[in-house]
Formats: sequence, C-alpha cells, structure tokens
Amino acid sequence: MKMKRMLIVAVYLMGSLLVANAQHTNMHRFRKPMQKESSVTDKETQFVRHLMQKMTLAEKIGQLSQYVGGELLTGPQSGALSDSLFVHGMVGSILNVGGVEKLRSLQEKNMRLSRLKIPLLFGFDVVHGYKTIFPTPLAESCSWDLNLIFKTAKAAAIEASASGIHWTFAPMVDMARDPRWGRIVEGAGEDTYLACKIAAARVRGFQWNLGSPNAVMACAKHFAAYGAPQSGRDYAPVDLSLSTLAEVYLPPFKACVDAGVQTFMSAFNSLNGIPATGNRWLLTDLLRKQWDFRGFVVSDWNAVQELKAHGVAETDEDAALLALKAGVDMDMTDGVYNRCLATAVREGRLDVSTIDVSVEHILRAKYALGLFNDPYCFLDSTRERREVRSEALNVLARKTAASSMVLLKNNAAVLPLSKQIHRIALVGPLANNRDEVMGSWKARGEARDVVTVMEGIQQKLGSEGSIDYVQGCDFSSPCTQAFSAAFNAAKQSDVVIAVVGEEALMSGESRSRAVLRLPGRQEALLDTLRKAGKPLVVVLMNGRPLCLEKVDTLADALLEAWFPGTQGGHAVADILFGDAIPAAKLTTSFPLTEGQIPNYYNYKRSGRPGDMPYSSTVRHIDVPNRNLYPFGYGLSYTTFSYGKMQCPKQFLADGTLRVSIDVTNTGRFDGEEIVQLYVADKVASMVRPVKELKGFQKLFIAKGQTQRVDFILNVRDLGFYDNQMHYVVEPGTFEIMVGSDSETLQKQSVVWRGKALFHSVK
Repeated sequence: MKMKRMLIVAVYLMGSLLVANAQHTNMHRFRKPMQKESSVTDKETQFVRHLMQKMTLAEKIGQLSQYVGGELLTGPQSGALSDSLFVHGMVGSILNVGGVEKLRSLQEKNMRLSRLKIPLLFGFDVVHGYKTIFPTPLAESCSWDLNLIFKTAKAAAIEASASGIHWTFAPMVDMARDPRWGRIVEGAGEDTYLACKIAAARVRGFQWNLGSPNAVMACAKHFAAYGAPQSGRDYAPVDLSLSTLAEVYLPPFKACVDAGVQTFMSAFNSLNGIPATGNRWLLTDLLRKQWDFRGFVVSDWNAVQELKAHGVAETDEDAALLALKAGVDMDMTDGVYNRCLATAVREGRLDVSTIDVSVEHILRAKYALGLFNDPYCFLDSTRERREVRSEALNVLARKTAASSMVLLKNNAAVLPLSKQIHRIALVGPLANNRDEVMGSWKARGEARDVVTVMEGIQQKLGSEGSIDYVQGCDFSSPCTQAFSAAFNAAKQSDVVIAVVGEEALMSGESRSRAVLRLPGRQEALLDTLRKAGKPLVVVLMNGRPLCLEKVDTLADALLEAWFPGTQGGHAVADILFGDAIPAAKLTTSFPLTEGQIPNYYNYKRSGRPGDMPYSSTVRHIDVPNRNLYPFGYGLSYTTFSYGKMQCPKQFLADGTLRVSIDVTNTGRFDGEEIVQLYVADKVASMVRPVKELKGFQKLFIAKGQTQRVDFILNVRDLGFYDNQMHYVVEPGTFEIMVGSDSETLQKQSVVWRGKALFHSVK
C-alpha cells in the first residue's frame, strides 16, 4: 500500500534530531543564567536580586538544601538537621513536618539563628489529603470527574496550608501501565489523554489561590518515565523508544506546565542510560528551554547522592555537580550540595552563576508565597482548628469515595441491598479495619478519624438489622482457624459481605508485587463463604489492579472500592444500599493473570493480530487475549442504551468532526454515564495503537430520559510522535468509536483529505 504523505503539523516537546545524543553532549555544560522573566524594575526581581547580593556562598547553597524534619522518613536517613546549619543559613526547606505548633517552632528557630532571616519552605507529601484522607489518586481517577478531582486537591491544599504546609509533593503524573509497580496507586491509570486532564485538574486545585495562605505549591513528579521500570520493579532502569517517551510518558508533565505548576521533582530512575537526576537534556533542554518552565526542580529523596550507585558519579562532589548542572535546583535530604558545592567553586569546577540561577528560582517561589512579607503567614492556629477535619471536608471525602468505586459485577441485581434486610454476615480483614483503608501516602491521616465498613453499615441499618462480624483471616497468616466461624455466620445470614484486599503498604513506593492475587488466605475464605449458599457481595480495597479471575467466579456482586479514605465506610454503605448509584469506570485494565502484564487497552498493532483465526498470532497459548475487566468498564444499578452514532464521512475542511450519539437511561434509577470516544488511525507511516481515547463526557441522566452527547474532534489531535520526536498528522482514514467502555463500541470510518497544517503545540 502506498504510504500516506506525511504532514508535519507540530513540533512538540523535544523537537530536533539532536535529541538522540543530546543527553550525552549536553550533560556536562554549565547552566547559563535563565533569561530575565521580567523587568528589573519588577518588585519581585528587585527584591530577590538585592537579597542575593547580600548572601554569602554558604547561604546561597543553603537555599538549595532541603532537610527532613524527623517526623516521617520516606527513604534512607541522610543529612542531619542541626542548629549549626540554621546559624550559617544553610537550610532552605524542611519536609515531612506538619502542624502549626511544630512548624512555627522551626520557623522561629530559623529566623532567630540565621543572619539574613530567609524564611524556610515547608513541604509535605499531601498526595490524597492531609488529615482528611480522600481516595487514593488511582481510585479517584475512576470517577472521570475533573471538577471533583479539582475540588479534592483544593480541599487538601486548604487543610494542609492551615496546618502550615507551603508545598505538596504532588501530583504524581507518571504513566503506569504495569500493575506490578506499586506506585500505580498514585497515578491516573494507563491512558495518557485522561492522565493529562487529571494532572492539570490536580495542579489547579492545589494552587487554586496561590499567593494566599490557603493554597500550596504543586510538584509534578517524577520527571520522567518513572512509571515504566523493568518488570515493574521500583527504581529500576527505564529504556523507551523516543516516540513512546514523547507520546505516552511526557504529555502529563507538559500538561502540568501548561496548568502553571510551580515545581518539578526529578525521578529516581535512569532513562535510556542517563539517570533523570543528572539528565541535563531532560531537566534543562526540554523542561526549561522548550517547555519554558519557570519554577524550580527538587530531587527525590537522596537521589543526588544515589548518582554514585547508578555509576555515573564517583564521589559526592561529582554527584552534586552533575545534578546541579543538569538542572536540579534543590537537593532533598542527603546534604551533598551543602557539603560539596562550595569546595567545587573554590576549586574552579563550578561557577557561582550556576548556583545563582537555582537560588533565584527558589527565592522567587518564597516571594510568591508571601513568606518574605510574613514568614508566619501560614501558621495560624485558629485557622488550623477551623479548617482541619472540618465537616465540609468529611462530606466531600464521602462523596468522592462513592464516586470512585467501580461496580464490576452484579448478578441478578443483588445490589443494591434493602435497608430492611434482617441479618448480614460481615467478613474479611478490611471489614472493620481503620489503619489500612486510608492507603499509602496517608499524610497525617489518623485511624481514629476513619469510618469502617462495619460502622457505615450499622449506621445505615440502624436497629432494623443485625450484623455478624467475623474477621476470618488476616493478610499474611496461613491460619484458617476462623473459617468455620465465618461459614456459620454466612449460613445464618440473608447476605454475606466480604471486605478483602491489600494492606495499605502492599501498594506505594518500593511495593512492587510479582503475584497480584489477594494476599494470604483471602481467596480460600471467599471459597468457604461461597459454600454457605447465600448471596456473596465482595468489596475490594486495594491500590492496584489485581488478578481476580477466581474471585469473579465466586462473587455474586463485586465492588472495587480501592482504598477509600477516612470516610470509606460511609461511602461503601452508600453504594451497597443504593443511596449512591455507582458510576465510576476503570482507568486501568485488570488482567486475567500476571503473565499478560503489561496488558493495556491501547496496544499497538502487529502483523499477526491476536484475533486472527489461526494459532500463529500475538497470544499466549494458555490464556485468552483479553482482560478480565477492560479500561473504561464499570456497571451501574441502572442501564443505558446507546442510539446510532452520527458523524459525517469525512472531516470538514477546517479539520473538525462532530460526533453525536443519544444515550437513554433505560433502568429503574437515575444515574450517571461516562460516554467515551476513541479513535484509530487505520494506515500510518508508523505502527499505531488499535484505539486511543480522545474524548469523554460524564453526564447525569434521569430514568427514562435521553441525552444527546456531542464531541468535536480536530485532526490536529490525532497525530503521533515519530522516532525523531516530531509530531505528525497524516491524512487518510480514521476509525471513530463511541461507547460505554474500551471494548463496547460503535465504529465508523471517517476520511481526512485536508491540506498541510502547521501548528505549534508549544
């Protein structure tokens, strides 16, 4: 077949043939001072540069140094925070301390002991809430509700800032297509288009009122490609084609820049042989020069010193120079900048101007937060008492948790349950658990604030029904002694609710898993409960997709509740009893078995597709070519029917295409439906995915009502990155698909015959 004529529409992201070797050629150059961002008459510029003129070399380097406050360690303990460091002005930021009283004490010490009284910057991992814990980010992404995601980030910012926090190390926008990687729990699933939308919403939420003491600086992490390690093992090397890097892994970070994110965090991993923390091409050439990022970059925990373990630096000084010259402005926890940079200047290995660039970035951030006007402006104990754990936050947390739960199975309409039900057997290690249901990265969330599933159901039933609770088993013990009690409770019940899943720290950083079944004896417990012959409702709480083929055969109803947060028990009860109608849909595929991984929906075509009618195809001989639950899948208590998709046979001359479809609520309940639009490029100069999400709408439809859904596609959004990292769109035939999930779709072929368009995405 004759190849279609390629039309370069945009040069996006990295943009030149030099990319292939730029990592090596640019690695050891000194950074030039950043171009002036404003006139020297600008108050901020005048203030910052006047201050820098007063600073000693040690004080400048100190601004580039972040220390852990001792409350929470998220890596090996390294550089120690001491009064001597404060005296010499060698502390720029402190992380992982929260609470007005503690932070005021630290700020007062800094202002008392340091010569220039430059305020400290306080950072914390506020990933999905601070004291009020919302569902984990992967869970929340399943709501497909960008406004709700904005609201929870804003709420977390208000609560954290009321406790003295200036800066959150979130959102994590790493694309993760391998559920073995534990940090998939912190992301937005496997689709880049959706991840970009969610990343921007979270940045805008955290920074909703930046410059006032009720918002925090966001941090896009981990730059870049941290979510694609070998075998899903955290911190492992990443090797990607340049086209895949540009098309899949970089766009969410660019979306953060476009949303105004103030900080970036470098990644632990190496990328195509160059550690991200020492990668000048990534942190300077791409991030600053091409994307025009104006904030500052912080390393991850101890990552500068770990350049030695990568084998690209021999000494601490080598590591410090490599990271700083690459574009890492602030060194997190290991203290190597403070220990090494001054010596490097004296020995002529480092020019002070390189340090000055980073100092200016950090001082500007402190100025923008208002800390130079009032170092204590975030430290208001009255506001802390008013905002932290407020009732409004609890209401939002409950709504968000329910909106994030995905109904995977509901045979014979077992759910919703009647509130007049007489007897419930409640079983499982998470049924009455407070500690685990918050998930990983729970910030300062406390077990005493958690509503358990048992408490949620009790409140829902009141005095009308009884609950027989049996834990049955824990997460790791082989003991089955309590199985008989669980069976007896099930036998005497009207319905069995089993709440099973992972411990919180089975997902998260350094929590890679090779086996993705329910841990311990939980599957065996479900098998025992099944034998009681009563309706079995399984509620899952976990941080990643699990392999649930056996669980699916045992359960009558299956609800993926994820780690739902402090209001999780109420939210689970709301869903089980129909006070909230499930509407969430998966943002990550659930495989049949671990051997299929990675098994994301938008895989690329091959010459022998798996659906061909003979055996020599892309397949495993022992498992079907499908996921147990596909991307975009989720059930409701009501039903929706889709009319015939309507769209022209070709794009308009301006490159647009209107796609319309009628959706009718044909069930017994009002409900929400997430209508999804996918596109496939039928013939291209490079192998393309079988389909790609390009639009979605979440809409409320009352029972018996019909709504028209309209999408506007533009051909400029249908391109791809070639291996020179040029963005190209090629004319030809595209398949347009609309439906309820990535596998239940109507299809129509549409042609674009337009002329060449040149459009800079940047």
